[in-house]
Amino acid sequence: PSITSSEEQTEGQRSTLECSTPYFCPRGDTVLRWEGYDPQVSQVSSHVQLDTGGVSHQVTLTSSFTWKDHSKKLLCVVSDGSKRASTEVVLRVRHAPKDTQVSLSPSSGNIGVGDTVTLSCEVGSSHPPVSGYRWYKDGVAVGTEQVLALRGVRREDHGRYHCEAQNSLGTGVSPPVTLRVFSAEISASPAAEVLEGTATTLSCDVPGREGHPEELTYTWYKNSAWLKEGPAHTLLFPAVAASDAGYYSCQVTNSQGSDTAQAISLSVTYPPRVPTLTLFQETQGGRLVIVRCTVDSHPPATLAIDRDGTVLATSGAQVALGQRLGVTASRNSLRLEIRDAGPQDSGKYGCTASNVHGNASATKVLVTRAAELLIQPSAEVTEGTAVTLTCVGTGDMEEEPLYTWYRNGRRLQESSLPTLEFPSVRGDDAGAFQCQVRSRNGSDTSEAVPLRVFYPPRQPVLSSFLQSQGGRLGIIQCSVESDPESSLTLRRGDDAIACTQGCPQATSPRVHIARSYNSLKVEIRDVVVEDEGIYVCQAGNSQGSASTTMDFKA
Repeated sequence: PSITSSEEQTEGQRSTLECSTPYFCPRGDTVLRWEGYDPQVSQVSSHVQLDTGGVSHQVTLTSSFTWKDHSKKLLCVVSDGSKRASTEVVLRVRHAPKDTQVSLSPSSGNIGVGDTVTLSCEVGSSHPPVSGYRWYKDGVAVGTEQVLALRGVRREDHGRYHCEAQNSLGTGVSPPVTLRVFSAEISASPAAEVLEGTATTLSCDVPGREGHPEELTYTWYKNSAWLKEGPAHTLLFPAVAASDAGYYSCQVTNSQGSDTAQAISLSVTYPPRVPTLTLFQETQGGRLVIVRCTVDSHPPATLAIDRDGTVLATSGAQVALGQRLGVTASRNSLRLEIRDAGPQDSGKYGCTASNVHGNASATKVLVTRAAELLIQPSAEVTEGTAVTLTCVGTGDMEEEPLYTWYRNGRRLQESSLPTLEFPSVRGDDAGAFQCQVRSRNGSDTSEAVPLRVFYPPRQPVLSSFLQSQGGRLGIIQCSVESDPESSLTLRRGDDAIACTQGCPQATSPRVHIARSYNSLKVEIRDVVVEDEGIYVCQAGNSQGSASTTMDFKA
């Protein structure tokens, strides 16, 4: 048989194929038929020609073909009993791209920021071949190649992708595929910097969290320390406190792995707390008053120091400073130095701290004395040093004042000279000194200032006592005067019986040792003849040494 048909068929349009033979046997068993077609959408008709014009047998197949029939073979068969002959035709069905799909690689595991991802637009069938592709992400065109390559994936690449394949007959559209970028990120609401007391929420999100196919676990950290773990992706602060400030991070985990978000800084602002105000008076080497104010606040506060309402110093705009004043300012700290301080600097000192959220203040009263006592060259000297004590008054008295000197509360002398001199000071001169300045306008007494004189040990005093009642008890005691404290050692011959430091405990159970400042006491129970002898007490300190001896008889 021979087949007549068009070279190509078009999907959805009816096509006609004719199969014919140049003969026909009316009374024979010859059959001419089509095989391989779908009878539900096809019609078959037969036509026989037996006349002077010729002889033929023709079977016509009229059908509507789909894209699935493309490349399908149809047979025209002529048979006579067991004999058979056939001719085939391959259908060429023109159709738009069909069975369009998106292939995602990698197809398993988490896709993280920085990874490389490829999306391929694959077509099941197209005739004529595909002439162009288009890619869309969330409905927005993003590419025109068959393969969409994403190198260095970003969080923003998360979304629903589909592709379109085109030929001259139409377009095939793929179902959407979701590209999930597993990347954790923290956000703060209402902001990363909030006022103390504000309801604040930190959220840890991965793109597409709400539509994620599996449950996620969230682990929260503050300043790298573990906080909590569970299914909640938020960290709630109903009323955020200053102590909640810090760096927060979270780790999100699924069955494929985990990702840790970059830490976010939560900053909590608050008004100044009550300032700490300290007053310090230095009388040695010149009268100096230091006023220091510190405060806790965020953002930093502007500090101001005043005396009786008059501003002396600020950490912001500078005020006019007197020659005696010095100011040092740093973050939430202000320091005021007043040189050559006197009674005029007494008063109520206040510190006020303020920022955009509020203010706070503190006050203290400073009383500066009119009389101050200075010791030169130092309040601690070695014996033999020339020492001068100077009584500094107000300096503005109209008449020559009188100066009265006291040591340990006892009156020493009175004169018109403001100095008390020790050309070669001795240990006996040490004590707490005061001076009183008297004039017609009144008097003022300085604070007590100690003078310490370092001197070597004087001759130690070594005494003994023997008690016979209730058993023979011998007591040997050594004491000395010195500053600083002396180290005492009691010896008999070459043997060290006892000492105040650096020697072993008594080896004999009969001997008991008692130590105190510059004193060493030894008790010997059941005294025997062997305890007799010459005892030596040695005393030494950083200034020198001394010793004394005694003959102890039982």
